[in-house]
Amino acid sequence: MSRTVVTRTIEAPVEAVFDTIAHVENFSRAVPNIANVDYLTDQQRGVGTRFRETRVMRGREATTELEVTEYVENDRVRMVADEGGSVWDTVFTVQSQGEGQGTQLELAMEAVPHKLAARVLNPLTKSIVRRAIESDMDAVKVYCESVDQD
Repeated sequence: MSRTVVTRTIEAPVEAVFDTIAHVENFSRAVPNIANVDYLTDQQRGVGTRFRETRVMRGREATTELEVTEYVENDRVRMVADEGGSVWDTVFTVQSQGEGQGTQLELAMEAVPHKLAARVLNPLTKSIVRRAIESDMDAVKVYCESVDQD
């Protein structure tokens, strides 16, 4: 099992940060390397939402199917994917830093391998995964701190 945690302080209210990370359409606007999102369920927010996300990484497209398995408004959202021989369990948590102090955003991702190849490759790719997560978090920070999020 491999766990990666990345935290950012964002100069925006908890509600704005949560709305960005918990709602796929907003997250895909914030993160520039997300090329496409296709919903696999009628519902597009909350527990049970399933979607396919296509990203461009190193000039190549990669598609992952995710499901929202936990959703607590203005607190946390969990998304799970079974991809590449591992279950990827990602929890975004938001917490107010106090009046006018912004929001702390934490992303904790665990990769639990269930195939031999993933047991071997996950530790080797941990630094690449970490850089990708940090890039996403930086993009969310820029997006949330921008004056015009439309």
